[in-house]
Amino acid sequence: MLRLLQQSSESKKPLEIIYMADNGSITQRSIIVYEINATKVKAWCLLRHEKRTFKIDNILSSAFKERKRYGLAR
Repeated sequence: MLRLLQQSSESKKPLEIIYMADNGSITQRSIIVYEINATKVKAWCLLRHEKRTFKIDNILSSAFKERKRYGLAR
């Protein structure tokens, strides 16, 4: 997972995460990472449209979002 966070930081590509807040609620977020330290990730949250801090231990899964393709397959 750290590798994907680093790739998002370097490429500025959105990363989809499943995140568990401290109160136990689970959300799906699209984020663009701009800073990583030992325990936290600072990112632009595309859901909230603001900078947010996420605990690495609370990120349950992460993956790059697949782009939708329209039209005929080539």
